[in-house]
Amino acid sequence: MSTSSIRVYASTCVRMSSAACVLLLATATMHAQAGQTRTGQAAFNGYSQQAPGVSRKLTIADLPKPYATEAVDNGPEHIARPADAWPKTLPGFKVEQYATGLDNPRLIRTAPNGDLFLAESQTNKIKVFRGVTPDGKAREVHVFASGLNQPFGIAFYPLGPNPKWVYVGNTDAVVRFPYQNGDTEARGKVEVVVPTIPGGGRLRGGGHWTRDVAFSKDGSRMWVSVGSRSNVDDTDGNQAEFHRADVLEFTPDGKFVKVYVWGVRNAVGIAVNPTTGQLWGSVNERDNLGDNLVPDYITHFEDGGFYGWPWYYMGPNQDPRHAGKHPELKSKVITPDVLLQPHDASLEMTFDENSKFPSEYHGDIFAAEHGSWNRAKRSGYEVIRVPMQDGHAKDGSYEDFVTGFVTNDGKVWGRPVGVTFGNDGALYVTDDGSNSIWRVSYVGDKGEAKKSGR
Repeated sequence: MSTSSIRVYASTCVRMSSAACVLLLATATMHAQAGQTRTGQAAFNGYSQQAPGVSRKLTIADLPKPYATEAVDNGPEHIARPADAWPKTLPGFKVEQYATGLDNPRLIRTAPNGDLFLAESQTNKIKVFRGVTPDGKAREVHVFASGLNQPFGIAFYPLGPNPKWVYVGNTDAVVRFPYQNGDTEARGKVEVVVPTIPGGGRLRGGGHWTRDVAFSKDGSRMWVSVGSRSNVDDTDGNQAEFHRADVLEFTPDGKFVKVYVWGVRNAVGIAVNPTTGQLWGSVNERDNLGDNLVPDYITHFEDGGFYGWPWYYMGPNQDPRHAGKHPELKSKVITPDVLLQPHDASLEMTFDENSKFPSEYHGDIFAAEHGSWNRAKRSGYEVIRVPMQDGHAKDGSYEDFVTGFVTNDGKVWGRPVGVTFGNDGALYVTDDGSNSIWRVSYVGDKGEAKKSGR
């Protein structure tokens, strides 16, 4: 942490209450320690140990035995954003509230012309946000399409500057709308591309319902992620789990090709690595094995690869609820590239291709962590950064990038869901806790500890 950053924190502290000052100085201390990656048991942290710039690295060797701690139901207590609460990020970056008053904003993607397409899943709408005012707000907001069925994934096809279609992942189908750059509402009727994806419901007994969509770099393949129906039900002869906990491959016109990867409990967000062309995913793992099992993860997907669910996790570790099942698969389980904190609920991910962030961020992954419920120490509720090198995870570590969505006493006012880089070089973050979109831009030294729109 720079000397100028410390001065900013100190001068701000003078104007705050003693309790707020203590919290601010604790954050400053964590920033000062950001160069040290937390490893081993120190990497298992709750929200109170999060701060922008703090890095963690979890490995298979760090994982406890199943049931080392009792499984808990510690769902968040949602509150309205307190007047003094605002997302926190690193010095040199600025956080603005780009839009608010939304209705369950979920996945967000950037169209080639720079418009931001947002899925409002509960109201079954896709919205379009355009431009930025001088105070960081959206210049225009439009409803592109309505009457969908729990829409989530959004993709533009064909790839390149002039797509002809917007694809949308409903919970039970992939549909598309004719599109030309600049369209703020669908120019034609919806067309069903894939009518047979297993449908979702809601969590807490209803199954994973989100469906993301991505196209290969050559445009020949369409990938659709489908989460499991259950936490850890055996899939043998289980029709309810057919073609679930997978990423499915289709042609762009909807012809089923194959199960691309399997044993992936819930790849909520998928994205194609611009450097390698590999498909990557941000994955929710299983619950009820204890506080520190099983880690969520971000990883590249290998064609035909098996990632363990429901019988194994994190390589050859067998889930005790399926003891003795499928020993022939034990050696086939692929260990993920980046292990995240257990129960973080890692959702959408994106690659930094053209941001105006410092050059060391380019090519890195940014992902939204929606937040835990099955953990005594609340964790997640942040945006993280995964350092990359030549298109691969640099060392398996990840870093807190945007935090501050949980109050000092553990109440939750914000829950990140979606992340995308706009053509203006800023990172846009959807938050279905405060029903907002946040805009994170790099402004250099003049932006240290700066907040606007307050």
